[in-house]
Amino acid sequence: MNKGIRYALAAGLLGATALAHAQVDQVKVWAAACANCHGTNGHAEPGMESLAGKNKDELMQKLMDFKTGRKPATIMHQLTKGYSDEQLQALAAYFAAQKK
Repeated sequence: MNKGIRYALAAGLLGATALAHAQVDQVKVWAAACANCHGTNGHAEPGMESLAGKNKDELMQKLMDFKTGRKPATIMHQLTKGYSDEQLQALAAYFAAQKK
């Protein structure tokens, strides 16, 4: 394999790695907005709902219920409307992956 192809492949891999890293960081940024009520990485203080380690599908269903107004809330119905369904899916997956 010539050097040009090797460099092109290496650059492509580095670019893909950087993009994946940026996506992970974006989900962490979104999750940080949840920390006020649900604690850092979803580990809430007593009296608030912890999200860490919960079932991803159940979290997503709750988020969609807030977004559509099926589940009453004081603030969650407003917050969820600020995210796309794909962003909410990423948040649900992030919190589900956190250790309880």
